[in-house]
Amino acid sequence: MTTPSPSPPQPYYYKSPPPPSSSPPLPTYYKSPPPPSSSPRPPYYYKSPPPSSPSPPLPYYYKTPPPLSPSPLPLYYYKSPPPPSPSPPPPYYYKSSPSPPPPYYYKSPPPSLSPSLTYYYKSPPPPLLSPPPPYYYHSPPPPVKSPPPPYHYSSPPPPIKSPPPVYIYASSPPPIHY
Repeated sequence: MTTPSPSPPQPYYYKSPPPPSSSPPLPTYYKSPPPPSSSPRPPYYYKSPPPSSPSPPLPYYYKTPPPLSPSPLPLYYYKSPPPPSPSPPPPYYYKSSPSPPPPYYYKSPPPSLSPSLTYYYKSPPPPLLSPPPPYYYHSPPPPVKSPPPPYHYSSPPPPIKSPPPVYIYASSPPPIHY
């Protein structure tokens, strides 16, 4: 009497999901960032802004001064004055500066930018180190040491030492001895 040989198992069909296998999962699409994994993530598109990256920023146009960066700033146009730079300032004319000013006319003090820009201002340039102009006083100028003026006296001037007068006698003169 022989025993029947075991037959191979039949393939089953489940109504519930199949058991996990070692095959790679299918790519899924998330509304929020996907969970962290050790494999590189595919490029996702988020509703929120993407994470920051070390790529160089785009040239923006600001209403306020741009953030300080070690790279040279492009030529911006600001509504407010730009940030100071370590470059040498151009020769400007200031109201309170003793340096020789260029022929600029200022509306406001110029920002310290590269020396290639030219500003025009409405305020006058600062005074130069030159001799002072002649002044005109409401009161007379201070007295200068000069010789004293001639005096005019109401009384007669002091007597001057002169030889004694000649006396005339009423009596006869003294006899002369020869």
